[in-house]
Amino acid sequence: MASSSKANLAEQDEGEEAEEIEHFNDFTLASSWERFISEIEATCRQWLADGPKRLLEKGAVHLDSSDNIYKVKSELKNAAKIYSMEYYFEISGKIAHWNCTLHDLQLCFGVKEFLVISPQSASGVVLDAPEATKLLSAVSIALANCSSLWPAFVPVHDPSRKAFIGIQNMGTIFMRRFEADRIGSQVPIKFMHLEGLYELFVSKFAYCMSDHSMHLFRVHLLMKLTYQTLPNDEDNYDDIQEADTESAKSETSPGCDNPNRKHWDDDCPWNEWYSAEDPVMGFDLVVTWSEKVVESSLEMAEMENASPHEAEKWILAPNLYPNLDSSKGDRIGFASQLHLLVNALEMSFEAPFIEDFVSVENPGSDNLESTMVIPPPTVLDRVLKDLFLEDPQLPDFAKDEHKSSRAIKGAPVESLFAQFCLHSLWFGNCNIRAISVLWIEFVREIRWHWEESQPLPKIPANGSIDLATCLINQKLQMLAICIGKKRELNEEFEDCIGTKDNASANMEKMQEVNKVGDESSSFHAQSQAFDEKRDSLLTPEGFNGSKTVESKFSANAQDVHSADKSTLDSIRRGSAGPVGSMKLLKLCQSLHAPFTQSAPLMTEDMHEERLHAIETFGFSCNFSAQLERETLSSDMSAFKAANPGAVFEDFIRWYSPRDWENDESEAKGPSTDLTEGMNVDWPPQGRLSRRMSESGNFWRKIWDEAPILPASEQKPLLDPNREGEKILHYLETMQPHQLLEQMVCTAFRASADTLNQTNYGSLKEMDTKMDQLYLTMASTLRPLQVNLLSNTSDTIEDLQRLCVVFEHVEKLLILAASLHRRFRQVPQISEAIFSNYYNFYLPTMGIGLADVDTQKEFDMKLQLSQNERQVVSNMFTPPTANQSWRKVLSMGNHLNGHEPILREIIFSMHDNASDNHYASSSPRDYQQDTETYRMYTCGTSNDLRGLLSPLRMLAIECH
Repeated sequence: MASSSKANLAEQDEGEEAEEIEHFNDFTLASSWERFISEIEATCRQWLADGPKRLLEKGAVHLDSSDNIYKVKSELKNAAKIYSMEYYFEISGKIAHWNCTLHDLQLCFGVKEFLVISPQSASGVVLDAPEATKLLSAVSIALANCSSLWPAFVPVHDPSRKAFIGIQNMGTIFMRRFEADRIGSQVPIKFMHLEGLYELFVSKFAYCMSDHSMHLFRVHLLMKLTYQTLPNDEDNYDDIQEADTESAKSETSPGCDNPNRKHWDDDCPWNEWYSAEDPVMGFDLVVTWSEKVVESSLEMAEMENASPHEAEKWILAPNLYPNLDSSKGDRIGFASQLHLLVNALEMSFEAPFIEDFVSVENPGSDNLESTMVIPPPTVLDRVLKDLFLEDPQLPDFAKDEHKSSRAIKGAPVESLFAQFCLHSLWFGNCNIRAISVLWIEFVREIRWHWEESQPLPKIPANGSIDLATCLINQKLQMLAICIGKKRELNEEFEDCIGTKDNASANMEKMQEVNKVGDESSSFHAQSQAFDEKRDSLLTPEGFNGSKTVESKFSANAQDVHSADKSTLDSIRRGSAGPVGSMKLLKLCQSLHAPFTQSAPLMTEDMHEERLHAIETFGFSCNFSAQLERETLSSDMSAFKAANPGAVFEDFIRWYSPRDWENDESEAKGPSTDLTEGMNVDWPPQGRLSRRMSESGNFWRKIWDEAPILPASEQKPLLDPNREGEKILHYLETMQPHQLLEQMVCTAFRASADTLNQTNYGSLKEMDTKMDQLYLTMASTLRPLQVNLLSNTSDTIEDLQRLCVVFEHVEKLLILAASLHRRFRQVPQISEAIFSNYYNFYLPTMGIGLADVDTQKEFDMKLQLSQNERQVVSNMFTPPTANQSWRKVLSMGNHLNGHEPILREIIFSMHDNASDNHYASSSPRDYQQDTETYRMYTCGTSNDLRGLLSPLRMLAIECH
């Protein structure tokens, strides 16, 4: 075995030697180290030859942290170790000092393209210092052979220190060395202040420490400070152990976490149903100073006390909720509950009656009982009390209603049924059992209001039914009207009994004082007063129109009439006044319009029944009269009472003018044989239309049978008792899927209307999304409005997709509200942030939330103008006593008492090569100002990272 392996190795070596000879590369006498350098050189030459564009075509990897940085990777082997060499490059652009998209090494050392070589190990760093130096030397030699100016870096020490050593050939007599290290804890107090950092930098090139005070060094300085607003739960008093009496006083402070503490969305419209997590966790404020030249540590001490308002630039960066653009976190809102309601709709087809989902005798009750929880009775009572709480003032149902809201056949958000649907979303996690229990108790409460004649809350009893709403809402509106009619009848009955009792009592008293004749006249007056009280709604006060017309006629004309006018006027009842100059056919009397009963109210299903009957039997005069028999008979009776002596033709002239045909030959002047000296066009000339003059006309039959009764004495067209019981029967016996279909439509509409009341300023993108949401809901919910849904329908999937769309819009709206509340005085800031996030979030709105790529985070930097700085500065409220107790301020440049969470400083030293002792050996074309030393520091009072890149001269001696 050993001999065979040796033979194989020998053959392999011979093959490699043959291959090398074939390519004219003779490395037979080279060491493994030289082979390693040659391999690095070959890889670098290939990358240099390809260039950035060709490397992109070959599959260079884009860095997520930057928009313009790519990298390519190659594996190298040296002895038993494998190394990874990565080349980072940019397509275009200039390196800026504080560009947030830069790579860490670019920011630290000011380089544009560079190499990183590291071992392929668990740590990814070189722990052995000699190995790191040797590795860096190999890369340096390879780059020098390629005439490349790329800097190269090797990660060293512990990975948590983020330490690097590096080297760069400047192409001249100069060579740059790089060093980076980090102090993770126990930062010396001296390095917490600018003065100490300045002395640290100067110590790297000064000949001795005493030179700090004896010499003035022109050090270039760039500084960047980052401040962060306090999180919302910064003042959680659970973390504070205070046993003294001062804790009681601190409970009234604005920041304390007590029951009286106000949540950020307490005054938002959705807060009645759920409390949303603030999508804006806080803000980072980046303050940068322009480049300064510092000559002493005293100037650094003065700069540390400078106010951030003196900085050149203020850049604001919002910190949004981590899972705002994903489905992680199980965010609770209208969308999540609507999704559960859609699931309940899908299950509603499993039983024919609502009680089946509650009854223990149901075959599937075991499964329902184990998976669906019903809230306790206390929760049920609280919900019912909130639903049926009497409000003395009805809400404005059209207030803040979206222009497309009525396209969805639901119910107004403030109505009783809409409130029931919104409560159902949060009742028992919106499962079918909980909805069934709540609906049964809801209908029982409605029946109690009906039987006790108590008005229904949150429903206007204005005598109209909104057919644009769902059928349940129409039924509740009609029931409210029936309850009102029922109450009126009860009150009239009680008033009638009370009036009769008062009349009999007054008669007994009068009998003792007055004579019999006076007693009868008094009783007649009281009876007349009672009659006038009942007709008060039908007879206008002081109306006497007919007498004015009759006074124009002479005594001769009065003898011609078959009835005495004074007698006719005395029996005229229920008149609303004369109709222009119209006269009766048989009497020279003005035609009076009667007070009539309102047409009986009908809900959508009642209208559909009538239309179906018309489609079945066809439309004809007699059939339409049969459908409207009660209304037509009531109007005819009222017309007879208001126009004594009127005939059928008079009623047609007033009620249906198109069925009265005037004679075209009516060219003669007014009749003067009976009304001589008077300009009266009487009798009217004309005839009934053909359909009204047919024999057996149903209208004439109704006219002949109609009694002479004013509307006040007629039987009401709407029987409140009958209609009320029919409505309750409908509510108690409706099928589960019919209930859930109307609940889904109403819940979507009410949820959207609730969110639409949010004040988010003038964000056009949000207005557009809300308009699109309503149109999407109207089209998706249309099958539910026309009863086309089935348990195998694709509409369920459409509804689930609608829930996803709703969740997208809901998240955007909550973000818009949060931004608007913070920047009311400078709305341009909230508009800029929201517009930027909208463009970032828009590509994900066409897919499910589970498919959203959460790797890419929202990162925005907004530069503030001078007039916007004060508003942002006010967001950094001075720390309370509690916050000051927990934090020890150890750094300068405070902003309203807040120290920066991150301080970044770039120190640099510039020298002219002509002033150096190596100038005699330097090429003449390199006599220019050069950055000889550079130090980048980054950290806080507990964490400091320093990176130094001194530029060193190489002495070249010739022998």
